[in-house]
Amino acid sequence: MGQRILTTALFSLLAAGAVPALAADVTMPDPNYATATAVMNVIKAAAEQELGLEVSTVTTTAVPVIWEAMDRNKGEVDIWPDVWLPNQQGLVDKYVNGNKTVKLAKNGYEAVQGYCVTKTTVTDHNIKSVYDLANPENAKLFDSNGDGKGEIWLGASGWQSTNIEKVKARDYGFAEFFDQQVTEEAVATASLDRAAKANKPWVGYCYGPHQNFALYDLAMLEEPKNDPAKYVVVQPNDDPEWFEKSKVSSGYATTTVHIGYAASLAERQPALVEALERMSFKPEDVSKMAYEIIVNKKPAPDVAKDWIKANTETVSKWFGH
Repeated sequence: MGQRILTTALFSLLAAGAVPALAADVTMPDPNYATATAVMNVIKAAAEQELGLEVSTVTTTAVPVIWEAMDRNKGEVDIWPDVWLPNQQGLVDKYVNGNKTVKLAKNGYEAVQGYCVTKTTVTDHNIKSVYDLANPENAKLFDSNGDGKGEIWLGASGWQSTNIEKVKARDYGFAEFFDQQVTEEAVATASLDRAAKANKPWVGYCYGPHQNFALYDLAMLEEPKNDPAKYVVVQPNDDPEWFEKSKVSSGYATTTVHIGYAASLAERQPALVEALERMSFKPEDVSKMAYEIIVNKKPAPDVAKDWIKANTETVSKWFGH
């Protein structure tokens, strides 16, 4: 039940298929952002409690590497609890629909994503739409270091959504006016916290369920409704010319979050796979768990166990009791 960190060297080994099957019964990745960490820990604790399994975790934010590890079906990564659609649709097409080495659990929960600003940004500066960012004078409102450009957070490195946001910045017409920041989420949240406390503008990628909607007065910027003709996404793992070939000038399609798992897990741990297929989470529960982890500083394993105790009937149904 130990936890390992996927270093750059281990990334390389995983990508080359050179890491032997791990000793634990099941291995899951912890992407180190609270909502996914919460769900991962619930699955881990439930599998240990109900089936007596040993569940090991590895820490990584590199989503394509996670899928590649599941694709090899060697126990390097068995379950990925944070398959965001449509963000990871290209990976689903490749590994679920194409290679058939990964399965996608049928249940999921609804989510939202887009750009968030502080309410001050809306009320004091009348910035309500993504197109309002394509004005150089408006962009300067988000300049905190005096370089003449605003700052906008696009997401963390390794997130599929971050690549989509890079294309959006170009196609919505505001890329040249902003320093497009790609940092760990904790860095962005610290920046948001400073701006919110000082009643200053802030803008960045946001998604929910997420604890920040409870912590801060946030508003989502208006975007055009999703139009498949104006939402063409190519990811770097699919084509080196992904940026040039992508075209995104409309919002995300309806977003859902699912559990993915290596196809071989059905043979190795059939009872667990049956449970994964039954699992479903309420978005508000995921947000509350994330809040406990981030705001109240409770260890994620403890938060997960508390949730399981409060939802014994639900967990029992997952495992067919």
